[in-house]
Amino acid sequence: MSKPDAAPGPAAPELISEKIASLGDWRGTTLARMRKLIHEADPEVVEEVKWGGTPVWSHDGILCTGETYKSVVKLTFAKGASLPDPSQVFNASLEGNARRAIDIPEGGQVDEAAFKALVREAVALNVASKAAKKTARKPASNVKK
Repeated sequence: MSKPDAAPGPAAPELISEKIASLGDWRGTTLARMRKLIHEADPEVVEEVKWGGTPVWSHDGILCTGETYKSVVKLTFAKGASLPDPSQVFNASLEGNARRAIDIPEGGQVDEAAFKALVREAVALNVASKAAKKTARKPASNVKK
């Protein structure tokens, strides 16, 4: 049985741009700025939209999501607990075993260099995880004993 074709409609980058424009306030400006930083940190990042319209940035797996709430723009890194954060950019969801987040309130600033370093660390972790899975799936070589 074949998979049905994807439903026609706008591509994820267009949907994310529409979401940013529809916010029409500081949250849209903040999300657009963070999106730009993600692309600067990883020019090969893939944009997706999941879970009812949430922007998702991926590279060999999810890097982070961009949620907008009344009082914050939240960037949640799927494997944030495994990432080094010497500049302490993460400021939310610190108690979880996997995720870490950055909450940006109106007027809030994020250290751009430290944020881009986190994105690059997330990419490196995803790439390494994918490579490890491929290696684990390879059959053992036929070595005579």
